[in-house]
Amino acid sequence: MGASPGDWLSQSHDDGGLGLGTVSPSTVFPATLAGAAVYLSRGLPEPHPAGGAGAGDAPWRVRETELPMRVLLVDDEVSLAETVRDGLRAEGFTTDLTFNGVDGLWAATETPHGAYDVIVLDIMLPGLNGYEVCRTLRQREVWTPILMLTAKDGEYDQADALDLGADDYLTKPFSFVVLVARLRALIRRGAPQRPAVLSAGDLRLDPARRTLTRGPDEIAVTPREFALLEFLFRNVGDVVTKTAIIENVWDASFDGDPNIIEVYVGYLRKKLDHPYGRSAIRTMRGVGYRLDPDGG
Repeated sequence: MGASPGDWLSQSHDDGGLGLGTVSPSTVFPATLAGAAVYLSRGLPEPHPAGGAGAGDAPWRVRETELPMRVLLVDDEVSLAETVRDGLRAEGFTTDLTFNGVDGLWAATETPHGAYDVIVLDIMLPGLNGYEVCRTLRQREVWTPILMLTAKDGEYDQADALDLGADDYLTKPFSFVVLVARLRALIRRGAPQRPAVLSAGDLRLDPARRTLTRGPDEIAVTPREFALLEFLFRNVGDVVTKTAIIENVWDASFDGDPNIIEVYVGYLRKKLDHPYGRSAIRTMRGVGYRLDPDGG
């Protein structure tokens, strides 16, 4: 069986020829094992990292022990996922693995409700990316806390993840100690309550499902458009200034052109107003914008 997870994490290791350098317990480096065969230790069917034939036989690794804190880890970097799993087990977590977005979504939705305390979800996944998995989970009213992993360090990638319903994120490479601390914080916080549906006339915005409808029609919007509209909904009937929009929809340190707000308001009007001959978002010249309580 070799060394225990605790023994492994207590020392540094050579990367085994993967080109990663020395792997230490303080920092987990991403690695990709293309076509790696991963077998269960107890003779159970093999999970398939790339999906395809036989993938449905065992979409996630079966837990060997029953522990109080249960984690679903979805990451296509097999070596990284197994290293993190071993470390989490040493810290008292029970951890299931999936290696693509399709199997990850299946495990998160088909496993009995409340089975997982937290989901760790990579963004760059085959089958379905992490954004799509996160969005779908919230649309299906799965409120398990989600921590997103990303190899990107852009603030917009992080903002999009949070806008789609994620609760936290980490950028690769990350500290294992920080990962554990954030998982425990999310578990203490628990699953969020379902946000109330917001309405203005026949316009309805559901922050949980990330949907926007006018009457019977569902309207597709981008994460940034959704965030802008949600801010207007939460201040329906009131005039909100451009400064307030920048601080709440972008962030206080945004130093770009504030006219970007006009661009996004224009996008929204083309989707929820112009096709219906309505005017829900009103421009208050020299001040900002106001969402009509009657939906225009």
